[in-house]
Amino acid sequence: MRLATWNINSIRSRADRVLAFLERSGTDVLALQETKCKDEQFPRAGFEAAGYEVATFGLSQWNGVAIVSRVGLADVEQGFAGQPTFAAPTLEPVVEARAIGATCGGVRVWSLYVPHGRAVEDPHFAYKLEWLAQLKAQAEGWLTGDPAAQIALVGDWNVAPKDTDVWDLAAFAGLTHITPAERAAFAAFAAAGYTEVTREHVPEDRKYTYWDYQQLRFPRNEGMRIDFAYASPALAARTTGVEIDRNERKGKGASDHVPVILDLAD
Repeated sequence: MRLATWNINSIRSRADRVLAFLERSGTDVLALQETKCKDEQFPRAGFEAAGYEVATFGLSQWNGVAIVSRVGLADVEQGFAGQPTFAAPTLEPVVEARAIGATCGGVRVWSLYVPHGRAVEDPHFAYKLEWLAQLKAQAEGWLTGDPAAQIALVGDWNVAPKDTDVWDLAAFAGLTHITPAERAAFAAFAAAGYTEVTREHVPEDRKYTYWDYQQLRFPRNEGMRIDFAYASPALAARTTGVEIDRNERKGKGASDHVPVILDLAD
């Protein structure tokens, strides 16, 4: 089975590109982030015509996650238990569309769009840390309940765990994504029993998954590695390879992220 994750940065703008990627890559299950549309606006017809089932969680033009699968899609959950809420000061707090889970081909897949954090002193940063802590608590509980469970926690984690996961560490001084608190929150999933399989199979430094649109970041390879896949022990044992598809950042209409693809043995 091929399982991929991709922050698509608006599915309505890039549906044709995603469909072409699915056909070209032979991907069976794709977790999407930043779909940027309500559930009823997701262009599902094209995916269904290509043989994929679709599960979405979108509330507005912001955030949004989805899973498309041609190996089954069951027990869909929009958000995880205990997921923190957030809102602007004048609005009621809501559970944002940042997590969706579904069982696909026997694997419990979670498509995750971790909060950005904005700035270290911003309330969104504390929200980010709480969000990760609550997800970790749930993920740990899933393994405690079933140590043989096949679980994939994939998506845009908005954390650069290593110094070499950003193109210039000095450029990020005082900013989010590289703080000790964020890195500790990310590492906590390993302590909970999960393996970050993309690093295990693609260990190279400066192997980025995101490049900003501004200032020629992509041609200069001034990027970040922030898209990851934490796998439960049973799923990590099945992972035979990982590919970061840098070519999907090229050409007209590219997302600022690229797909990260896992190959799973039968």
